[in-house]
Amino acid sequence: MLTQPFADAIAAAEQIITGAPHIRTEQDLVEGYDYLAGSIRAAIQMAWAYERDFPFFVQSTGPYTKMGLDNPDTLYFHSYLRPDAEYVVTGKRGSTRDLSFQVLNGDYSPVDVPDSLTAFDDRSIDVAADGSYELRLGPGEARPGYVHLASDSAMLVIREVYSDWATEKPGTVRIQRVDRIGDAPPPLTKDLMTKRYGVAGKMLLSRLNTFLAFPKWFYLNLPVNTMTEPRSTPGGLTTQFSSAGHYELDDDQVMIITVPKSDAPYQGFQLGSMWYLSLDYINHQTSLTADQAQVDPDGMIRLVVSEHDPGLANWIERTGHARGYLQFRWQRLAREMKPEDGPTVEVVSLAELPQRLPFYEQARVTPEQWRARIAARQVAVAERMLG
Repeated sequence: MLTQPFADAIAAAEQIITGAPHIRTEQDLVEGYDYLAGSIRAAIQMAWAYERDFPFFVQSTGPYTKMGLDNPDTLYFHSYLRPDAEYVVTGKRGSTRDLSFQVLNGDYSPVDVPDSLTAFDDRSIDVAADGSYELRLGPGEARPGYVHLASDSAMLVIREVYSDWATEKPGTVRIQRVDRIGDAPPPLTKDLMTKRYGVAGKMLLSRLNTFLAFPKWFYLNLPVNTMTEPRSTPGGLTTQFSSAGHYELDDDQVMIITVPKSDAPYQGFQLGSMWYLSLDYINHQTSLTADQAQVDPDGMIRLVVSEHDPGLANWIERTGHARGYLQFRWQRLAREMKPEDGPTVEVVSLAELPQRLPFYEQARVTPEQWRARIAARQVAVAERMLG
């Protein structure tokens, strides 16, 4: 059977899921099988997108194909490259808070993070008054509007980052190999299909193994219920800083995370599951940006991570996850982040919240107001997915 290698990879992938060391509950396992389904979809999509002569952008991750603690505020796109070819990227800038470009020398593996060969945001390119822009990439010398591709360049990644989901709109983007414009790709062959199913199987297993190992590198070696100072994000995103941690809470405990509202154009927080995935951010408030959060009169944002509803605007819902990951991101920075820009963490009982939050009464919301917040998230994500 031509598809047998992929079928074998799915069977091996199920063993990776069921053997994951963090599984403690039925919910953990069920979410693992859901993660497997999304990874199968993603592996097929990525294998069929491995087209470097007639390239196109695909959405790397989304609400149903999650990986790598995906940011709920970001649309991720990637296209594969040949380092000795020249490409032209044309697009129109949307109104999102950030638009960044990154050339990588490979894909994530269970032992390594791909090197970023170059990373920049749209402040580095010429964007016309109507939002249109053109960017070229190739083996030639770097110059304004032209990105040099090193000999091991393999992929171009583009990120569109939202802060206000309700008002910001995405842009458009297209990539073409310059010497193939106007040509057509050759017809499909059985050999190509055999290769693609094999590649999809390898991508599936690599994806699962990598992102089960990834948290050990950056999270699980930290003390539980703490977060790091802001630090430059690993992987070469030069205009992004992050603060990371992991939590473990009983149902009667809450975590208060206090952070200044930053001068960074984008500031966002999210929870992640032990599968290293975002939680359901469509139907639950498991993430907040600085624009979505309530800012207290002293300029601080106080987030409350809790299983039970505390009746507060900045409740971050655990959705049954007693353990998981904590992540802040600051993007499109114009300065280095300092320790005082980062979060402080305190674990208290649910009953203590009125005494521990200095602006508790101003932060309260009614059940009707909460439903309106969730309804707005559902609409915004649906519109974003449709472009």
